[in-house]
Amino acid sequence: MKRINQYKKLFNVESDIDLAQLKKTYRSLVKEWHPDKFQEQDEKAAMAEEKSREITQGYEFLISIAPETKKNNAEEYQNLMNTGAIVDFQWKNQVLEVEFTNGSTYEYFGVSKPLYIKFVNADKQFRFGKRKIFTTCLYRKSKRDVVA
Repeated sequence: MKRINQYKKLFNVESDIDLAQLKKTYRSLVKEWHPDKFQEQDEKAAMAEEKSREITQGYEFLISIAPETKKNNAEEYQNLMNTGAIVDFQWKNQVLEVEFTNGSTYEYFGVSKPLYIKFVNADKQFRFGKRKIFTTCLYRKSKRDVVA
């Protein structure tokens, strides 16, 4: 959740993410902090490099959790929830990363430690995840499907 708030603050996003506004803000931030704008001897050059990387990562992240993106991927996600199974998972700092049988990996944000422990100890983890995590927590697809 810290990362989400950090990126929202960077892009001045108040509530829901509007992709058109996000793109405008991204372009203006990139223009302002592009590393080529500063000479190597300039003390701001290193800072611009770091800031530019943060802007790009933030933009990609916010696009992945935007309502429009979720709406476009809803059919694929619903199909995964109906036919998928869990291959592997890991939890760190209230983020649960789950790899499914179709090769896709999703990150679920705001998964508390007690909820994670219940998930780990559940008889049927996929069923528990569907009821308590996969449909209720903020999520994003974190890795592309592996093409064989």
